[in-house]
Amino acid sequence: MASLYDRFILPKLLGCACSSSPIMRQRAKVVPRAEGRVLELGVGMGLNLAYYDPEKVTGVIGVDPAAELRATALAAPRDPRLAVAIEAGTAEALPFEDKSFDTVVCTFTLCSVCAPAQALAEARRVLRPEGRLLFCEHGLAPDAGLAKWQRRIEPVWKRIAGGCHLTRPIESAIAAAGFTVRDIDHMYVPKTPKFAAWNEWGSASPG
Repeated sequence: MASLYDRFILPKLLGCACSSSPIMRQRAKVVPRAEGRVLELGVGMGLNLAYYDPEKVTGVIGVDPAAELRATALAAPRDPRLAVAIEAGTAEALPFEDKSFDTVVCTFTLCSVCAPAQALAEARRVLRPEGRLLFCEHGLAPDAGLAKWQRRIEPVWKRIAGGCHLTRPIESAIAAAGFTVRDIDHMYVPKTPKFAAWNEWGSASPG
């Protein structure tokens, strides 16, 4: 059973962090590229929903294991023309058929899933052969000195930030799951604590 901290305090803290202006600008670089039938992993509070283009997207299904976050996502702002469904589920065990989505969107999610390799394998399974994974994730910094501090901070950070990891690689993990990375950009997100600021975003195909 979730603790009172996890149910009432953590969502507010994560909401402030994940909806900051610099982070929202990162979301806006990726989400509008989605097309067709879309699956969003770890939909959380629905912060991405406002960025989907209803002219390109036939519908969005968001999955998240947290009931409190799913309820928030259902009420999140978006274009009224956008068809949205929010379902219970985890990225590691998606309740969907093989090759059933045109786009999988994964933003600031791989840091907190229990098994990122399995989550990526599931994303690849449900994507159609011509589909795309759109990702925007924070992770292990390329600077050795900063990476050392990330490893020191991570054990405490995970406890106070809902299981968020600081040292998970992004591009290499996506490639290791069988994806072909088609384009990728990266930077330290401004006005963000440096230990959590390294960001990689782009797209990958399932084969």
